[in-house]
Amino acid sequence: MRLAAGGVHPHYAALDARLATLTPQELAERQRTQERFFLLQGITFTVYGAESTTERIIPSDILPRIIPGAEWSRVEAGLIQRLRALNMFLADIYSEQQILMDGVVPRELVLNAPSYRREMQNLYVPYKAYANVCGSDLIRQPDGEFAVLEDNLRVPSGVSYMLANREASRRVFPGTFRSAGVRAIDRYPDLLLATLKSMAADWRPNPQVVVLTPGVYNSAYYEHAYLARLMGAPLVEGRDLVIHDNMVYMRTTTGLRRVDVIYRRVDDDFIDPLTFRRDSSLGVAGLFNAYRAGNVMICNAPGTGVADDKAVYAYVPEIIRYYLNEDAILPNIETYLCREPAQLSHVLANLDKFVVKAVGASGGYGMLVGPHSTKAQQEEFAAALRADPANYIAQPTIQLSTAPCLIDGEVEARHVDLRPFILSGEKIVVTPGALTRVALRKGSLVVNSSQGGGSKDTWVLSESKGEPR
Repeated sequence: MRLAAGGVHPHYAALDARLATLTPQELAERQRTQERFFLLQGITFTVYGAESTTERIIPSDILPRIIPGAEWSRVEAGLIQRLRALNMFLADIYSEQQILMDGVVPRELVLNAPSYRREMQNLYVPYKAYANVCGSDLIRQPDGEFAVLEDNLRVPSGVSYMLANREASRRVFPGTFRSAGVRAIDRYPDLLLATLKSMAADWRPNPQVVVLTPGVYNSAYYEHAYLARLMGAPLVEGRDLVIHDNMVYMRTTTGLRRVDVIYRRVDDDFIDPLTFRRDSSLGVAGLFNAYRAGNVMICNAPGTGVADDKAVYAYVPEIIRYYLNEDAILPNIETYLCREPAQLSHVLANLDKFVVKAVGASGGYGMLVGPHSTKAQQEEFAAALRADPANYIAQPTIQLSTAPCLIDGEVEARHVDLRPFILSGEKIVVTPGALTRVALRKGSLVVNSSQGGGSKDTWVLSESKGEPR
């Protein structure tokens, strides 16, 4: 928000002026108003592993993060470039595997990845849009430029909190919001529905879309129900669907209705007990056969997760160069592959300086933050690294950038990252907004909701408003 030399960034000037007119008591009341709004809307998240696994309101800060239009244009171009290349990579590894034969990405790294699905080999995916919904995590580097921390192409979550934060933000700072020239994100549900329908439009004039949820006990169930309601699409569980002659039908009070597109919020392993995990009760027996026959589209496509594997992440700049003959607009963070003996030795010798992540984990689990870890934790991770080095990558501990947050009535800096949402079907669209995730504990770098983090609204200004950094 503030310039190093003093003063305020131009795009934050209006918010700064408004904050100067409010007392701590008035700010606290606005925070309570926002929390009541979230409670009444049922905007919750389940934190597993806590003393009691219960739903709670996702912590949300009332002060928006503001990004000028010119800066966002670069982010948008970088995200479109990245998803285009990753979809081309997925289409290649599930067909000719040319990139593997050319040695750009190690063959064993892809084919041995837990998320690689041999069942997807040579299956037709319209527009080669394997990842229809992507939520890449970005951070701001010390030079002020954005970089990609990781890609989320499996079942990315958080878009409902982006939309809810925007609704709350309009209520908390209505005048500032109206005058700032904030780009709208309200059309996201319509764009999502159009993207999903485009995946079956070549063989069904008005495809029936459903949202497949694991059920009410899933941590992101609120989001599943919220998006289904906004799209006007039925919310279903596996038991609501039935397969007949390789067609998918939904049970309704008036009989069976054919389903054409499934926006699944269930992991690959659980979508079909006949093809993947036999003990799954969340999916639909025979669903993958219907998909293989081309009678239903599953979005995101099974096997998409191999492209956001944390080891494959290290090769994304080369993947972009290979398919698009372009340099990556948004750079990666330096990454060490523990599967390489020399890199493993370096990581083991410097565990107190690295963030170590399991390649298939998400949500902040299976991770060591070196500078904030104990000797015992470092020794435990060292043993895990030696036992299964291919399962881990390491990155330098990055001092995330900060944004102003309201903490106990005072405006203080907290570390943040940025999760924009990209849709890919007939075309690729980036929503002009994002979920800003906040590490609410002072000094913490962990922004994941599952690890006690929170969120805030992100205002992307139109090109005529604000100025680049």
